[in-house]
Amino acid sequence: MKRKLWLSTGLLLLFFGCDNFYMICSLNPYYVEKSIILTPAIEGSWFAKPAKSIENSSNSESSKVWALADTTSTWTIKRFISKQVVKTRKGQDSTTYKPENFYIAKLVSSSDSVIYEFKVVLFTVKNRLYADFIPNAKEDLIKSRLASNSFFEMHTLARLKINQNKAELSWLGANCMKEMIEKKRVRVNYQYVLQAGRFLLTASSEDLTRMIERYADQPRFIDWDLQAARLNFTRLN
Repeated sequence: MKRKLWLSTGLLLLFFGCDNFYMICSLNPYYVEKSIILTPAIEGSWFAKPAKSIENSSNSESSKVWALADTTSTWTIKRFISKQVVKTRKGQDSTTYKPENFYIAKLVSSSDSVIYEFKVVLFTVKNRLYADFIPNAKEDLIKSRLASNSFFEMHTLARLKINQNKAELSWLGANCMKEMIEKKRVRVNYQYVLQAGRFLLTASSEDLTRMIERYADQPRFIDWDLQAARLNFTRLN
């Protein structure tokens, strides 16, 4: 009973204040541990701008998807290095550093202040590269479309393409996922939030991985070039 109450309360918090739903959110990661990879090419500073809609050559519709901070901030992406202080046999402090298998993406304003940050896990399914985004803090949540769609530490899924100094992220859209569920193209656990009129995935990471494996490389099911939330990145350094 407590679990159901927690989930219901969390869902209300998740969707409060979200007026447009461009990304499908999941309670669980979209990846399993064995599929995680490291891609050094993603590290650095990037300038982001909305990708032009294929259905509309104008960039105005694509721009509406994103909050201001998403495309006016510099995205800095670095591999996370954990720090641990332990006592030696002599009672002295000894600091050890360990590179972890994920990245931290920070949205940094022109005044060098961090507006928002995400934990980003890169993984492959059928030799295709994907990114799992989850908020790493809740400050200034409303300033980022990506963050506000992932409130309550929800996961979002993006296909990632990197080509030298260019990169492209395309997030799996809520409408795309809704259509697949309604047409019974995919069977995954989900909850429909009546108050928000949208789906929330509750499937396990294993089931989500199987879904990606089966459908994510077939444009007739998931056309990544037609998703609403897409960003093009240009490397700054």
